[in-house]
Amino acid sequence: MNFRIDLAGNNDDGAIRQLLASNAVPGRIAVTYEREPDYFRGCATMGSECQVLVARAGDNGSRRLAGVACRAVRSVFINGREEKLGYLGQLRVDADFRGRWLVSHGFSFLKRLHDDDPVPAYLVSLVEGNHEAAGVLINRRRKHFPAFHEIGGLFTLALMVGKLKPSLPSKAAISRASDSDLGEIISFLRQSGARRQFYPAWAEADFRSDGATPGFQIEDFFIARRDGELVGAVGLWDQSAYKQTVVRGYGGWMRAARPFYNAVAPLFDRPRLPAPGRKIRHAYAAFVCVADDDADTFRALLREVYSLAASRGHDYLLIGLEARDPLLTVAREYSHIAYPSRLYLASWDDGKEFYERLDRRVAHVEIATL
Repeated sequence: MNFRIDLAGNNDDGAIRQLLASNAVPGRIAVTYEREPDYFRGCATMGSECQVLVARAGDNGSRRLAGVACRAVRSVFINGREEKLGYLGQLRVDADFRGRWLVSHGFSFLKRLHDDDPVPAYLVSLVEGNHEAAGVLINRRRKHFPAFHEIGGLFTLALMVGKLKPSLPSKAAISRASDSDLGEIISFLRQSGARRQFYPAWAEADFRSDGATPGFQIEDFFIARRDGELVGAVGLWDQSAYKQTVVRGYGGWMRAARPFYNAVAPLFDRPRLPAPGRKIRHAYAAFVCVADDDADTFRALLREVYSLAASRGHDYLLIGLEARDPLLTVAREYSHIAYPSRLYLASWDDGKEFYERLDRRVAHVEIATL
């Protein structure tokens, strides 16, 4: 089979969306990660510089879309200073073409893109237990592949959203933000966020029209003040207008148990399991930033974001925190489903010293932008 890899154009939109919708990620709950009604709108969240790669199979007369992946570049904080960093993700391969050397072809093409616009390294996230991907990329990597250096564990928690919960007492004053607060919020995110490795270097333009946070409203920030000073911020980011997770089926015991679970779920303040073909209603607890990692402040902010998610009918609130992050303990106080993964930095020879100069500060990757 002949493959050709190119940068995608707008005329590829329909074929990419069809590939996403027809190739479920297997598991006890098989899901598809979709981008309706416009695949490219979701790319804005990954960074200002996002390139979509498509692999086509067949001869020149009838080429079929076989796979898609993204290379993005954005500004983040590295050892407390703003730098450019890459991200590799959104890899989807049609079931008919898996195991046909697409990864090798893809990295050859990525290397050419990298040479035209080099960055020190690329963040990559692999789901824990994905032995096939780890084997291909790390354990049995080819010479022209980048080297993969492990950063640590990343936990995505799907907090189960039930009834509204009362606000929590806090030493800080918690309130909804307004547009006039944006400048102060950005300043706080940049100053306090720089304590984290890879924290996005947000700018005001990212939160304006056509910025990097489509669908997010400034009023969906909750902020904490102590003695008039901003000491925390968390936002509720609903991306369902352009990114969806759709249930495609249940396997094993879950297929038989689903009706019984759904019958008793409301009694335990749990969301029901959606029927195949239905979307999972979720939003992100995003832009997490708390001065001095104060648990009391974060607990109060997260409660407000949770309650806003409940009032809007979301079943799950997603938050991503590194394994060493002291705020992870607070997030785990909610009933949740945990999705562990491993973070890596991938780099070619021109970036091999980058990993070595990283200090050991806690990492923060904004999962809503992946």
